[in-house]
Amino acid sequence: MGGLRNVVRQELVARQLDEQITARFAVGRRLRVLDVGPGQGTQALRLARAGHQVTGLESDPVMLDTLRTALAVEPEGIRERVALIAGDGRETGRHFGPGSFDLVLCHGVLMYMSEPDTMLAALARVLAPGGLLSLLVRNADALAMRPGLLGDWPGTLSAFGSQTYTNRLGLEVRADRREAVTATLGGLGTPVDAWYGVRVLTDAAPDDAALPADLEPLLAAEEQAGRTDPYRAVAALLHLCGVRA
Repeated sequence: MGGLRNVVRQELVARQLDEQITARFAVGRRLRVLDVGPGQGTQALRLARAGHQVTGLESDPVMLDTLRTALAVEPEGIRERVALIAGDGRETGRHFGPGSFDLVLCHGVLMYMSEPDTMLAALARVLAPGGLLSLLVRNADALAMRPGLLGDWPGTLSAFGSQTYTNRLGLEVRADRREAVTATLGGLGTPVDAWYGVRVLTDAAPDDAALPADLEPLLAAEEQAGRTDPYRAVAALLHLCGVRA
């Protein structure tokens, strides 16, 4: 998980998320955070270290154990701010009441679901008024970019117009179109207020690509591309930020 592509993803999402938090909440406010599908816990632990109260809802027992292991080595004050629950993000109503959280994260989860609407409705339900939804999805409008940059021309041609792809784990997964997700969130009373591209320039990097000695110029270039048209529209991932009405 420390490879170049994941480092770029996590750092860009962190910077974009911090920008949205700063714009929407008073300085020093301790937020109630729900991370649905936190994986290894990069964002959940980062937010807990910043003083927020974080709940992780994870359906994969292996990832849940991984996160528990990572949490165990944190200082006691941080451990006390994190609660981990085994559960499916589509069933938030089983665990939480409406409006329970100021910030809800769902990063890299929707691509593993046959359709997104049930999950999106469950996420919107637990957001408090004025709360922020941070959603990271695979960009269906740019599925031809990676195989094209890698010189896989048959794969490139088949990707045009598709909403499915084979990821680097060898799994057949789904991508989302920004317009469709935006329309769904608007109908759920959580309209998209800002969006970014993630991994515009480095998505075709090999899995074993080494981190440069000075990572900041690369991150600065990715950060600029992720907020600039037309580059952000062809990013591998889209970071959509909705606000609960």
